[in-house]
Amino acid sequence: MGATTIVTRFAPSPTGYLHLGHAHSAIYAWRMAREAGGRFLLRIEDIDPGRCRAEFTDAILEDLAWLGLDWDGEVRVQSQHLPAYRRTLDALAARGLLYPCFCTRADIAREIAASASAPHGPDGPLYPGTCRRLTPDDRAARIARGEAHALRLDMAAALATLDAPLTFVEHGRRLTCDPAQFGDAVLARKDVPASYHLCVTHDDALQGVTLVTRGEDLLPATHLHRLLQHLMGWPEPAYAHHPLLTDGSGRRLAKRDRAATLRDLRTAGRSPAEVRALAGWSDPA
Repeated sequence: MGATTIVTRFAPSPTGYLHLGHAHSAIYAWRMAREAGGRFLLRIEDIDPGRCRAEFTDAILEDLAWLGLDWDGEVRVQSQHLPAYRRTLDALAARGLLYPCFCTRADIAREIAASASAPHGPDGPLYPGTCRRLTPDDRAARIARGEAHALRLDMAAALATLDAPLTFVEHGRRLTCDPAQFGDAVLARKDVPASYHLCVTHDDALQGVTLVTRGEDLLPATHLHRLLQHLMGWPEPAYAHHPLLTDGSGRRLAKRDRAATLRDLRTAGRSPAEVRALAGWSDPA
């Protein structure tokens, strides 16, 4: 593989069946790779055991093949690589860039409500930093007692490692990053061994992804991902966020809204070509 070969990926979470929005995103990444003579990878992001199901993983593989997509190499299944994510967390912790957070959602909500002004980020009100103020002895004692905790990035400490502003390339334009908008982001939840942010940047680096294609709703996350890439010395990919597919009322297609699935369309007799067209990708004449 040459140094300039484009490598893209489609990385769904198996929490339901694929719908047309997923098809649009998958075909976008597949076309970007195939038209450039590059590689297209498939990754299953099943790091959340409470929401992901093996039957949905099987359905994803079947639906993509039916749609006419092929991928290069083995499918990476994140739940099979938990030790790798743990090693990344340990490396960040060893540099003083993580701290344990024992707060419940109710604790955080109460502190935010009591604050005169709570700064907001892409995911809502920022964490007020309650557990960042604990002493090392307090943290160690609570961990020793077996108290459940998340792991948060110490954003101030992470930003202090920068000697110049971070940037990223979006559709060929270089933009400046603002990772501080995420505050002390969670990199491992109490019930999930590693967060989406950590796993996706780890795997993109490991798999040699050179062009990250995904929905524009994830554009803000790129600011945090570039910081993690900097902290871990991982390569910087280019990015191409695409508009989201919407229904007739302009609302984005989503699993939670029971958007029509590829399975529904197959059962209704639609052909792969028809479904590709419904997903916004008409075949060449």
